[in-house]
Amino acid sequence: MKEEFKKLIDLIKEYNPKADFKKIEKAWEFAKNAHEGQRRLSGEPFAMHPLTVAQILASWKMDTTSIVAALLHDTVEDTPITSEDLVREFGQEVANLVGGVTKITNYRLKGSIEEQFVENLRKMLLVMSRDLRVVFIKLADRLHNMRTMGALPREKQIQNATETLEIYAPLAERLGVGKLKGELEDLSFPYAYPEEYKKVKDLVESYFKKGGIEADIETMRKAILSKLVKQGIKAEVHGRKKHFYSLWKKLIRPENDWEIQKVHDLVALRALVPEISDCYVALGIIHNTYKPVPSIGVSDYIAQPKPNGYRSIHTKVFGPKGRIVEFQIRTFQMHAEAEFGLAAHWSYSENKASGISGEKLDKIKTPSGEKLSWVKQLVGWQNEIADTEEFLKAVKFDTLKHRNFIFTPMGDVYDLPSGATPVDFAFAVHTGLGKYIQGARVDGKIVPLDFKLKSGQVCEILTSKNPKKPNIHWLEFVVTNLARAEINKQLRASS
Repeated sequence: MKEEFKKLIDLIKEYNPKADFKKIEKAWEFAKNAHEGQRRLSGEPFAMHPLTVAQILASWKMDTTSIVAALLHDTVEDTPITSEDLVREFGQEVANLVGGVTKITNYRLKGSIEEQFVENLRKMLLVMSRDLRVVFIKLADRLHNMRTMGALPREKQIQNATETLEIYAPLAERLGVGKLKGELEDLSFPYAYPEEYKKVKDLVESYFKKGGIEADIETMRKAILSKLVKQGIKAEVHGRKKHFYSLWKKLIRPENDWEIQKVHDLVALRALVPEISDCYVALGIIHNTYKPVPSIGVSDYIAQPKPNGYRSIHTKVFGPKGRIVEFQIRTFQMHAEAEFGLAAHWSYSENKASGISGEKLDKIKTPSGEKLSWVKQLVGWQNEIADTEEFLKAVKFDTLKHRNFIFTPMGDVYDLPSGATPVDFAFAVHTGLGKYIQGARVDGKIVPLDFKLKSGQVCEILTSKNPKKPNIHWLEFVVTNLARAEINKQLRASS
């Protein structure tokens, strides 16, 4: 374990050389002594678990307080150590984080619409809203537990995997930690849906074996990297395979019907460049080398970032043998933001306080308050929604479901759950707009009001001159809590 602790220290030194290493070492010695003699089901010393959780947080560039709390996060739950002991030894802030993680751990989420599930979910979200670092520690804890699930009984494996897919992976996505979301889903997939996992795995292996795809991707990677270097751009170009779980979700869509060749981002190439201007140079080079797919077009999330802060340019091109391949183009800073999400906020704050400046600090971006608006919304719902089933729907559909990004004709972007309609969109733009809805146009064509919007579409609400009460039938197809609540409110007011 000595070598593993040294790994932790080396990780932290890379991004925060002025961290309080004495406090971190003290926490590690404290945790080792507290967990002395305890072992995990896998047989390894229990203290390896909090140490690994701390390493995961360090890989996300979290602050000293989070690292210390991670090392201590199981002491109150699994040893005679009390919260008062932690306050005395490490301070109130660390004790609060450990207490928050302990509470979340005790709130079992069983993946069904049960009173206990929803009440525990409510409590978990309240803890989360007070200090998001609690959730990052819990996510790191869950990640290590999912990596070591083999030692658990089958029933526990299914429970943890289902809970991870329903709650923790979507939370990781909403917090902007894309890499974590993908790993949590892929670790859960074989336990929660073993037959579907095997089918996807066999399909991918068969497709790659006969298609020569990897060789073609490597050819494309080298060609683009070479041209970027000739332009004087210090770039990196990497290939990446689509995660099995998200591939499965695409394969089961009716328009794909398990035909793997219809999934165009099965393998993607990612070009990382220093500056925003280089992104557009890279886009030109890619389109000059490989013909863009005209029907799909370019998605420019740099000019119009996604509401969770994601920035990148996506384009699909015809590669060798006419196979469609996706390119993602972003700066190194954008890539770090996509990997670490909101976790980078605390590292930024701590580095700033320590007086670190220059290149390291420039790579870390403080997130805007808007990215946390959905957390505040959740807390608001705690008070507004008394009904258990309605609250669960609001959380799962409005907050944790797959998100679509819908544009107004003026280019403003709105973040809506999958299945949202023009009526949901209208209420998202402005609650007062609901009184004037007459029709909707999507991508220039008139559509019914129950039309299911897809990411990237432009939605225009056609309005009447005079206000009128909402149509009660809208309640049959709207999916957002906001639209449903406003329709009911306006109907009550007009009756």
